[in-house]
Amino acid sequence: MLEETGSRLLQPITDCYRRMAGRIIALCLLTVLATATQAQESATGTAQSIPDDYYRAEFVILERIVDPADIDEKMSGREVTPPEQSDQVLWAVDQDGTPETTLDLVKDSDLYLNTAAQRLERSGKYRVLMKAGWYEAFPPGYEGDPLKVSIGNWLDGARQREIQGTITIDRKRYLHVKVNLNQWQLAPEAPMEEQPGMTAAQPDQPGTAPSAEDADQASVTPATEQPPMPETMMAPTPVQLLTWIHETRRMRSEEIHFLDSPTIGVLVFFKKVEAKD
Repeated sequence: MLEETGSRLLQPITDCYRRMAGRIIALCLLTVLATATQAQESATGTAQSIPDDYYRAEFVILERIVDPADIDEKMSGREVTPPEQSDQVLWAVDQDGTPETTLDLVKDSDLYLNTAAQRLERSGKYRVLMKAGWYEAFPPGYEGDPLKVSIGNWLDGARQREIQGTITIDRKRYLHVKVNLNQWQLAPEAPMEEQPGMTAAQPDQPGTAPSAEDADQASVTPATEQPPMPETMMAPTPVQLLTWIHETRRMRSEEIHFLDSPTIGVLVFFKKVEAKD
């Protein structure tokens, strides 16, 4: 009898705890469902924000460490087509070392090619001049603007970097990369040529010394000296072509492509980005 009475007294308390536990479980389930729905909506939104034919494009430009005198190719007489004009800049370094780009580049540490570039530089045979990667859609029929490149050592007097040119990405059915890079060096100084009618004076020959009349005239008429031309107005020092890369290559996604010359190397990598990534 006592047990039955106690059981009746505890029943409301037990029912209360059960109801509270049920509410807590229901609240947890609602929270989990809301989080899952939020994640699904976020994933859906991400999927919708990624366009078709979306890629990460990566480029690394290296200079092979070699003495120019050891290069067999003699290209100083080659005619070079002026680079295509474009407002788009892949990587251009100013005289003071400040880089410029018009692309939204990812961090170097996030590049797939970063490991390969570090390995080549550690070999002691290459010097990395530029690493760049960005995301962009390249649909069929895409015709990209030439991307300006200006890197390497600064050539004093010539007022330019030693490596100049453009890289262009196009797509018809497949992706293609057109690399048009020239590496320049200062042209050797040409010996001074005698002007027509000019003769070299020989001090031990008669008639070479100025006459007294000429000397008197020179003392009366002061020589007109031209002030030195400011450096900014001086004509740039001539340059000559050392080597170049003029090549168009079909790209395969997630394959490393290497375009090279005796002094320049270009690593290229494309990875297609899917919504699930």
